[in-house]
Amino acid sequence: MKLKPLALGVSLGLVWGLSIFITTWVSYYTGYANLFLQTMAGSIYPGYSITPVGSFTGFVYSFLDGLIGGGLIALIYNRITRNA
Repeated sequence: MKLKPLALGVSLGLVWGLSIFITTWVSYYTGYANLFLQTMAGSIYPGYSITPVGSFTGFVYSFLDGLIGGGLIALIYNRITRNA
């Protein structure tokens, strides 16, 4: 079976992007996962903040993160299974 890098990348990008987006809104109102999101804001995603506007910035960053990660996973998987 061969994986499509773009399809897997977009899928993982959407899942990770929506996860950060929703978690930001939940954290903004309840404080849930605040430490995790502060870590993301401070060290991984510059410009991201735990605010409604920041949720969109976080979505873009995390979507790109998932897109690249998913694409690389598919490429590595295809390379390994081709030789197996």
